[in-house]
Amino acid sequence: MRTPAEDPARRRRTGSVVMVTLATVAGLAACGPGGGDPAAPPAASEDTGGAGPTSEGCAPTGDGPPGDAEPREVADVDGDDENDSAWLTGGDQRRLGITTASGATFSVSLGSASPERAAAVVDHVATEDGTAPVALVDTGRAVRLFSVAGCGLTPTRNQEGVPYTFDKGFTGQGTGVECADEVPTVDGDRDADRLHLAALNAEASDDGSVFTVTRTFVDLSAGATRATDGVEETVVEGAPADDAVVAAAQRTSCGDRVAGEDGPVEPAP
Repeated sequence: MRTPAEDPARRRRTGSVVMVTLATVAGLAACGPGGGDPAAPPAASEDTGGAGPTSEGCAPTGDGPPGDAEPREVADVDGDDENDSAWLTGGDQRRLGITTASGATFSVSLGSASPERAAAVVDHVATEDGTAPVALVDTGRAVRLFSVAGCGLTPTRNQEGVPYTFDKGFTGQGTGVECADEVPTVDGDRDADRLHLAALNAEASDDGSVFTVTRTFVDLSAGATRATDGVEETVVEGAPADDAVVAAAQRTSCGDRVAGEDGPVEPAP
């Protein structure tokens, strides 16, 4: 799959675009068990969080971010109306961590052997019963999805119990991830009040001159602990490589946040 050149208008949302399924027909969903980091072991399932949030946020626990981490402000994940912080560590024990304004720290192993530095975004997305905070971690070869509900970090899983992973084109399925502010029309209605998680795919024409961008919405259970492929749409056809929509389909973003720009980045070795 050809990758188009990066467009200067990187931060434009793709909420108005339309898209096609990434892999459900092939049986290995781009957002699901076969996508992603071929050199990595399965994502770890341990959760070092504590008790669930209250109106005052998560109860203080843990020792805060490790010394080599570089915390970045993210969305409020525990409901106390205070923005929280996320961080990444590197080396053999790569971890994603959250430190809340209330003083709680919890983290999870990424289980990734990718040679590229990881980057993450954290935001609230639509679920079957409302919204839930999630973290998208781009390891360069895949994007891993974690629930941040309940003062902990746990891998979101598909219906077979396998960690739900977005492919970035390394096995030929999909190229990016977004959280769109609209969903496909269902009975004439659209919901623009919540961000909806979606997988993206930018596919080049035979001569490489133009691209078709598609997206598949992801349905999340309460707490974003389970995920299934949902409605698919075509976003745009015949778009040149420097089109902002094509560029957006090559990255990981959620709302206005773009991984590598607006969230934690793994420290340099």
